[in-house]
Amino acid sequence: MKCRFLLACIVGVVIGATSCSKSTETLDVPTLANMANVTLGKVWFYRLDSTVVPSFGSTFVIKRYQCRDSVVSSGTDAQGNVAYTLHRHIRDTLGTQAWQYRTTIQVVFRDNNVEYIEDNLRFIKLHKVITEGFSWKGNSYIDTRSINSSYKYLDGWDYTYVNVLAPYTTRKGVIDSTVTVMQRDETSPPGPFDPNNFQQKDYSMEVYGKNVGLIYKEFLHYTWQTSPAPGYESGTYGIKLNLINYK
Repeated sequence: MKCRFLLACIVGVVIGATSCSKSTETLDVPTLANMANVTLGKVWFYRLDSTVVPSFGSTFVIKRYQCRDSVVSSGTDAQGNVAYTLHRHIRDTLGTQAWQYRTTIQVVFRDNNVEYIEDNLRFIKLHKVITEGFSWKGNSYIDTRSINSSYKYLDGWDYTYVNVLAPYTTRKGVIDSTVTVMQRDETSPPGPFDPNNFQQKDYSMEVYGKNVGLIYKEFLHYTWQTSPAPGYESGTYGIKLNLINYK
């Protein structure tokens, strides 16, 4: 009888421990809501490095700013999805000048993804389920195949989750629990840059912090032509955002 009672106790402890473990694992699973972390009144401050080139220039020009993204309103879109409006402002890196309005970004929460609408382009930034290696076509709403499309370089991008729940270091410091979305890393033809040869490069990635939101972004698109004179094509540009603070 005592043996049966002891066995029952052991089984109960094992089941209880397993149950707690599963509960903990469930709680640790990142969600779209806590990774995007877009709510009314939320504000993020970034260091913004903007890469531009003069028309068919042969060098990059990097302009540096402070950037502020503010969630200014919320509502629903035409399909009844929860949507938020962000306003982006910039100023000098020392913060001595007034904030200047730059652009408006719409963030739409669907059942299975989070979409950002920037400059009339709709990107699927996050998608269920947030697990290592999960991928999706993040630019599928964008017209990349029409003859006159200016966004052919965005065609076929596979967004992929890597480093799920890993720490990431920003200007603010270490964000403990993050997910990196690798969007593109392609150079054509492959190899180091050679000004004597044509080359196109597309690199894009974003990092989101749990209960923080976007903490880092890096994007670069360029096309280098060798004739009639060596230089970067119009439309070459890049951007880096690095979190300074949020509230």
